[in-house]
Amino acid sequence: MGLTGGIGSGKSAAAEEFARLGAGVVDTDAIARELTLPGGAAMPQVKTLFGDAFVLPSGAMDRDAMRNRVFSDPTAKRALESLLHPMIRDEGERRIAASRAPYVIYLVPLLAESVDARRRVDRILVVDAPEALQIERVGARSSLAADQVRAIVAQQATRAQRRAIADDLIDNSGTLASLHRQVAALHARYLEMAASCAA
Repeated sequence: MGLTGGIGSGKSAAAEEFARLGAGVVDTDAIARELTLPGGAAMPQVKTLFGDAFVLPSGAMDRDAMRNRVFSDPTAKRALESLLHPMIRDEGERRIAASRAPYVIYLVPLLAESVDARRRVDRILVVDAPEALQIERVGARSSLAADQVRAIVAQQATRAQRRAIADDLIDNSGTLASLHRQVAALHARYLEMAASCAA
């Protein structure tokens, strides 16, 4: 089950609740972070492609510096994606194949933007929230200013584009309890689907 949503939509909170209920979760953002930690498999190429200015003293990628670079330089963005995306895809597929859960939530923030990723999932679940709420949530959890969050939102697929590819939709404009209720209902449905596939 491909899970996606814009920044601050609540997709991570949804994934955490699916995991609590017993689903497998493979998070491509988490894989990307692992690849760019000290000793991460992508770090030698990051250093070669971008230089020491994008590597912290710890040996990890400087995520803030890289974010600023790729948002202002489309060529750098393509270079980083060409490096990381195949590595993320391969590791994601390995983790999906290794999962013993009844079904797997494949958390891909840019699923709507990736035709290749959409081909790899059986269903698409979109977590949706109004843009103003996205900006408020990201501001509350990070050091990003509202203008920076708006710039990120502007580079992602629109809400309408994500909703258009959704097989299932979670409206996360309300409370965490409301999100959990919607996840529980989908979890029951996904268990039925998994059981019918296994039969």
